[in-house]
Amino acid sequence: MKSGGVHLNKVILHGEGLAIFVFCLYVYHAFQFSWILFLLLLFVPDLSMFGYLFNLKSGAVIYNVVHTYMVSIGIVALGLWLSHDLLIASGIILTAHIGMDRMVGYGLKYSTNFKHNHLKRV
Repeated sequence: MKSGGVHLNKVILHGEGLAIFVFCLYVYHAFQFSWILFLLLLFVPDLSMFGYLFNLKSGAVIYNVVHTYMVSIGIVALGLWLSHDLLIASGIILTAHIGMDRMVGYGLKYSTNFKHNHLKRV
C-alpha cells in the first residue's frame, strides 16, 4: 500500500492530525476564546518531556498520558459539564497540540527511546 513512495497509512495519520488541528482552531474561534491564551498554552504539553529526566519508561508514560485525545477531550467534556471556559479552552488547546504533533509526525512514545513513536513504526 504505497503511494508515490510514501506509506499510505502514514499519510492518513498525518492528515488526521491536520484535520484535528484545523477543527480545533475552528471550535476555539467559535467559542471566541483568547488567541493570546491559545499561543501561550499551545506548547505547554511539551513540558511533559521532563519526565524523561527520570528514565525512558517514566518519560514515555508521562508524555503519553499528556498526549492522548482521551485526556484532552475529557478536559473539554469536564469544562462543558461545569460550564468552565478555561477548562474548555485548555482542552481544545491540548487537543490542537496533539493534532499538530501528529500532523508533523510526533506520536505516542515507546519506552525504548524518545525518538521511537507509534507514527514512525507505521
